[in-house]
Amino acid sequence: MTELVVRRLLIDLEAPLPRHWCGGDAFRTAFFNALSMSFPVGEQFFIDSVRDGLKVLPPALQEKYKAEVQGFIGQEATHRRIHGLFNGHLEKQGLPNDWAPRIQEKMKMFDGGDVRHRLAVTAANEHFTAILAEWMLANHDRMGDCEPRLKTMWLWHSAEESEHKTTAFDIYRAAGGDEEWRLKWFRRITLFFLSDLLRQTMTNLRQDGTLWRWSTWKSGASYLFGQRGLIRQTYRPWKEYFRADFHPREQDDTLSRNWLRDNAAQYTRVGAAA
Repeated sequence: MTELVVRRLLIDLEAPLPRHWCGGDAFRTAFFNALSMSFPVGEQFFIDSVRDGLKVLPPALQEKYKAEVQGFIGQEATHRRIHGLFNGHLEKQGLPNDWAPRIQEKMKMFDGGDVRHRLAVTAANEHFTAILAEWMLANHDRMGDCEPRLKTMWLWHSAEESEHKTTAFDIYRAAGGDEEWRLKWFRRITLFFLSDLLRQTMTNLRQDGTLWRWSTWKSGASYLFGQRGLIRQTYRPWKEYFRADFHPREQDDTLSRNWLRDNAAQYTRVGAAA
C-alpha cells in the first residue's frame, strides 16, 4: 500500500499567462498545452475507474486499499482542478481543445462493461504519466526560462503522478484483472495517447501560427529525440510494462520524493478526499 497525501498548490493561476510560457519556445509550449488539455476529462475517468474498482473488491481488500484510493482520488481531483484553470487561459488564447471530446467519445465504449477494462486503461495511462513525470523531474532544466508558476505546476503534478503510480495497477490486479487484457489495453493506449498528443500539439501550433517555422521543428526534434530527448529516454521504461513480472513500484521515485521534500513551501497538505 502507498500513503498518498492530498496537497493544495500555492500558485496564482488567475493572472494572465504569456502565450509562449515555456521559455519562449513554441513547440514545448504547444506540447505541454496539449497534455494539459487531456487532463481534466482523463483524470475524471481515472477517478471513476479506481473508485468503482474498489467497490467490486472483497470487503477485506476494500478496507486494505480504501485510504490509498481516497488519496489517489484527492490527488487526481486536485490535478483536474488546476489544469482546468490553466486550460481556461488556453481557451482565452484561442486554442481549441479537440482532444477532450475525443476522449469522451472513446469513454462511451465502456458504458455498462466490466470495470476491469477501465482499470486496465487507467493503469496504462498512469504508466505513461509516471514515466513522463520522472523524465520531467530529471530534465526540468529543459523547460528553459519557463514561467515560474507553470514550472512549479508541472513539477508538482509530476511528483504526485510518480507517487500514486501503483494504485490503479494494484486495484486492477486485486479485482482479478489478467495479463492478456492488461497488455492489450496498454498497446491500444500507446497508440491512442501518442497519436492524440501529436494531433493536439499540431493543432496548437497551427492555431498559434508557428507550425511551419524551422525553429519549431528543430525544437521538437531535440526535445523528443535528442541526447536527452523524451522519447529517447522513456522508451526503456515504457517497454518494461510488457514484462509478466512488472510492477510500477520498481521504478525509482527518488526524484519525486526529493522534489516534494525540497518544495514543501509550494503547497499545503489538505488530507484525502472521500
